[in-house]
Amino acid sequence: MKKVFYLSTCDTCKRILGKLSLPEDVVLQDIKKTHISENALDFLHKKTKSYEILLNKRAQKYKAEGLKDENLSEDEIKSYILSHYTFLKRPIFIYDDKIFVGNDKQTVDALISFFNE
Repeated sequence: MKKVFYLSTCDTCKRILGKLSLPEDVVLQDIKKTHISENALDFLHKKTKSYEILLNKRAQKYKAEGLKDENLSEDEIKSYILSHYTFLKRPIFIYDDKIFVGNDKQTVDALISFFNE
């Protein structure tokens, strides 16, 4: 799989994408327009071994629903991610066997190194 899950209205996603020289075979999926499928989420889970890694804990909806005070199971996290795009951490880059999740400095530096060298 060669795909990027991102949000087209997210300035951080746009900034990161602007720094990369992505190959033409990479598919960009705007998660607001085309929500992540359960199969794709299961694929990500298989790669990361955790739904929690894929959960966007900075989302306003996450805070508004009081989820930061909950001890969510992996199945509950999966349900939340499938229920609304905002619960999926972004961006997520998949390129063959490589996966990059989120926008912290270390991940962005790894992305730039991987795609631009």
